[in-house]
Amino acid sequence: MAPNTLTLLLLLSSFLPFSFAQTPAAPPPSSDTCNGIYLTYTYTSGKKLHPILKTASKQPFSFKSTLTILNNDEVELKSWRAYVGFQHNEILVSASNAVVSDGDTLPAVVGKDGAILAGYPQVDLKTGIQTAGDSEQMTAKVEFSGTQFGVASPSVPLPSNITLVNDGYVCPLPTKAGNVTLNTCCARDPKFKAKMTITDDFLPRKNGDLTIMYDVTKSYTGSYWAQVTMANHNPLGRLDYWKLSWNWMQGEFIVDMKGAYPDVVDANDCISGPQAAQYTGLDWSTVLNCQRRPTLVDLPPQYANDTLLGKIPYCCRNGTILPQGMDESKSVSAFLMHVNKMPPQMNQSLIDPPQNWQIKGILNPNYKCGPPVRVSPSEFPSPTGLPINTTVFASWQVVCNITKPKNAAPKCCVSFSSYFNDSIVPCKTCACGCPTSTGKTCSTTAPAMFLPPEAQLLPFDNRTKLSVAWARLNHRSIPNPLPCSDNCGVSINWHLFTDFNKGWSARVTIFNWEETVFADWFVAAEMKNAAAGFQKAYSFNGTVMGETNTTIFMQGIEGLNYLMGETNGTRPIDPRVPGKQQSVLSFTKKLTPGIRVAERDGFPTKFYFNGEECSLPSIIPINSAYKKGPLTIISVLIAALVLVFIQ
Repeated sequence: MAPNTLTLLLLLSSFLPFSFAQTPAAPPPSSDTCNGIYLTYTYTSGKKLHPILKTASKQPFSFKSTLTILNNDEVELKSWRAYVGFQHNEILVSASNAVVSDGDTLPAVVGKDGAILAGYPQVDLKTGIQTAGDSEQMTAKVEFSGTQFGVASPSVPLPSNITLVNDGYVCPLPTKAGNVTLNTCCARDPKFKAKMTITDDFLPRKNGDLTIMYDVTKSYTGSYWAQVTMANHNPLGRLDYWKLSWNWMQGEFIVDMKGAYPDVVDANDCISGPQAAQYTGLDWSTVLNCQRRPTLVDLPPQYANDTLLGKIPYCCRNGTILPQGMDESKSVSAFLMHVNKMPPQMNQSLIDPPQNWQIKGILNPNYKCGPPVRVSPSEFPSPTGLPINTTVFASWQVVCNITKPKNAAPKCCVSFSSYFNDSIVPCKTCACGCPTSTGKTCSTTAPAMFLPPEAQLLPFDNRTKLSVAWARLNHRSIPNPLPCSDNCGVSINWHLFTDFNKGWSARVTIFNWEETVFADWFVAAEMKNAAAGFQKAYSFNGTVMGETNTTIFMQGIEGLNYLMGETNGTRPIDPRVPGKQQSVLSFTKKLTPGIRVAERDGFPTKFYFNGEECSLPSIIPINSAYKKGPLTIISVLIAALVLVFIQ
């Protein structure tokens, strides 16, 4: 390989968004010389698309390409996953024999971070030893179709990287074979300690921020019952009013449910589709949902003991899933559903779990879910009451982790204030995103204006006169146009309350500007230099959490564990009133010697509401008394002289 080519490949690899284990590039491999997992990506065709643009980098082109994964190893490759480093702003329109691993549905933008593909319907790749060299069972071929930007012929829009993502494999950087192909041969990592043996039938279960089990409890010819169980494992993760969605891949539809319900009850897709011909005697008025991508929601608590809709452990909590540290019994949510299948999957033993899983909440972290992976069948207590466990028919695990998409706006924000400064440092302008259009002109870049204390109880639109008058009173400039609002549904004010020799205190106030009621709410403040001195929260339940003891976790005490929504004022002309919870926190300085409370240590460096990380101000209130030196002394002397002359 030419030195310049090698240098270019190494440079490309340094910008990869994934830290897969890879070794320096080797000579171009071939499938005959590879004794591991052979990956090859081949660009096949493309053409210029309309509109025809003058800017070359924005010109769209179609592309077609193929990714091939061949198992030349002596070990079966279970639940294969491969990464393709698309790098030309590609929009992936279709991918045969695979699904996008993070739960996204196609078309999807993949040209910035690339895409991880998971096998479907061929999930596992068998070995030549197992199949007498049957290439169909050893090989997965994914045919891509999509749009890329800026790469015109004769240049070829190859990805920056292709690699296997499965645990326990090491892949060298891919090498070019001609102008249109990348190859690499992945081998098992001898340093990797596997949690399963070669003879195991299933992959081990994995850990994640949230895990979802898809357990088939009963299976019949043409239908089955499945229990879906969601379990929270992140100490700061949670979901409120969860919505769970997936894609049916074989025309399945939901006949009945217990413990949850589709957000739309609709059988029209079945009545006008092939399902009606297959199930001629079915009463379609009783079918719950025939959408290819249904969205399921939890039931309210009053249905927990309903004989028709409830009676499922961990169901019916309005979609609330709490951290285990708050209430372990409420860290799990579950429901049961009856699914009808379609040919050719009618056999009792043929079950295809749904793909492209996504779960969302209100004012909660963003979760990305992987593909369902076949694991050992789950065990449940016997319904007979005997002290034995019953094994389900089949089980799949979906692992979801909290992610923060690039440029994603937070959903909550924090303001700072202090006993030594009359002004509140407000939430940032557009802290939770700016509206795409607004009836009023406002600046998205102007810094938020300081507020008087009485303004924080008012909705943003009612603060204008106060903030402008406050700026004039304090001789501060007034932007024109005025800054836009923070647009946050929940805001928190952190107020430095007192600071004395042996300790200090802060006051936390939570404002809910939405109409949504948050049950069993929590907040958490990361304070690296101060949390060790935390003593008590007077109106909340507060504790220091984490291995490093740097985060203060707070939740409502019994009777105050509901954060109510915004309501109308007493009179029609009065502004709306936010839901509010408040508590004073006390700290000792004994365990934090040298702490500088007013100069930064008394304010959180991160703040969370219901698991969502909130936007923080970039400045803190200023205390001029902490500025020591000649200028401070001169200022004090001048003030004293002024007082003398006034008297």
